[in-house]
Amino acid sequence: MGKRYILALDQGTTSSRAMVIDDAGNVVSIRQRPFKQIFPRPGWVEHSPTEIWSSQSGVATEVLAAADLTERDIAAIGITNQRETTVLWDRATGEPVYNAIVWQDRRTAEFCDGLRERGDAPMIQAKTGLLPDAYFSGSKLNWLLENVPGARARAEAGKLAFGTVDSWLIWKLTQGERHVTDATNASRTMLFNIHTLEWDEELLKLLNIPRSVLPEVVASSGHCATTKGILNGISVAGIAGDQQAALFGQMCSEPGMAKCTFGTGSFMLLNTGTTPMTSKNKLLTTIAWKIGDTVEYALEGSMLMAGAVVQWLRDELQMIRSSAEIEELAASVSSTNGVVLVPAFAGLGAPHWDQYARGALLGMTRGTSRAHIARAALEGIALQVTDVLEAMQTDSGLPLAQLRVDGGASANNLLMQIQADVLGIDVVRPKNAEATVLGAAYLAGLAVGYWPDKETIARQWQVDRIFKPQTDAEARRRVRATWHKALGRACNWAEDEETEA
Repeated sequence: MGKRYILALDQGTTSSRAMVIDDAGNVVSIRQRPFKQIFPRPGWVEHSPTEIWSSQSGVATEVLAAADLTERDIAAIGITNQRETTVLWDRATGEPVYNAIVWQDRRTAEFCDGLRERGDAPMIQAKTGLLPDAYFSGSKLNWLLENVPGARARAEAGKLAFGTVDSWLIWKLTQGERHVTDATNASRTMLFNIHTLEWDEELLKLLNIPRSVLPEVVASSGHCATTKGILNGISVAGIAGDQQAALFGQMCSEPGMAKCTFGTGSFMLLNTGTTPMTSKNKLLTTIAWKIGDTVEYALEGSMLMAGAVVQWLRDELQMIRSSAEIEELAASVSSTNGVVLVPAFAGLGAPHWDQYARGALLGMTRGTSRAHIARAALEGIALQVTDVLEAMQTDSGLPLAQLRVDGGASANNLLMQIQADVLGIDVVRPKNAEATVLGAAYLAGLAVGYWPDKETIARQWQVDRIFKPQTDAEARRRVRATWHKALGRACNWAEDEETEA
């Protein structure tokens, strides 16, 4: 076809990226720009929506220039984004009324406690597939409406618009013409019924959210907007939250296939097909994607800290100068020498869901070195994933033969080997680890005929390396027993102090 490329926008937690993808799934050009992390109080995390837009629009124009391309060369735009991060803006001016509240933010923990204490959790899970937690957008939106002066009155008068980051970017790309989100992002708000595929009146009433602020929900793959101004005249045809995009980019397109993305957090999704599967082990039921009129579902385990643990060692403890150094440092010792690091810096996600857990470094002796701590950090990341995989197998009855991995930390060979060892199954890394971006590109390209079908895309997926378990079942049992002992020390740590605050 005449238009030769797909432009994929990847708006992440710590940076905005743009990539140009060709029809073979190759990355032709890439640009990335970090943006500021704002921490107003302990447990609070914010971003500037204006900076998100300026960084994302900046790399989008830069990546085309770097590849010597114009808008006329682009068949479609695919967008993937940090999911539950919440933006509220003025419909008339397009100005945010407050900073974006990031998915990691815990300020609404007490509000979510109240939902559980009143007995609302079963209803919320039945409708949304989610558990009441500060992680999701709905409680963050409630906080904005209650705490930003004048916000509730303006919202009820129809003057404000809410969206996750995909909605915000599309609003800006269309100069306020389109206020939309896709089904995957909607399913992470705690306001969307994943069975009826509509915003749910009972949930809106429960969280005191006026319907007028909500975006239209569209398919993950399908034309939904045309850009104006910057990147003028391009079809926005693919939208998916980052983890669902990675599931699609990894071509886990059949029930029983699973992937884990190692980014700021760690996120495992298992494709369960066209039937939503309710978890009995505190996993989330989420929409994997909507293509045309077909909706597929996934079980998800979200672990809040993965690559961010390595960043903590680098930035706060200054144990390493770059994230890449941790592999060599951790490999310099054969074990942690009894040290366990529980990376609960923002609470624990699946399958524990303890928003009052805090990070813990246990088992140290006078002989503990920074290498032992570095290896314990990698083990802590991998052991969280193992807890989730065990819960998924129990829920689904599907014994997983392999786990496909992607994300920045999947480049760490030692971490991937540790992951295979504690899981006891093969860990498979593809040649192109940019699964999140590829997923957004593939969803957009399918919608406009750039790729004819999913089978064509699946043929592009290639293995880089398979990490096979090198430990026996007894060694795995011992490591996990020590891990669960350490989890008990970290859980429920901050409850008293945060209640008093």
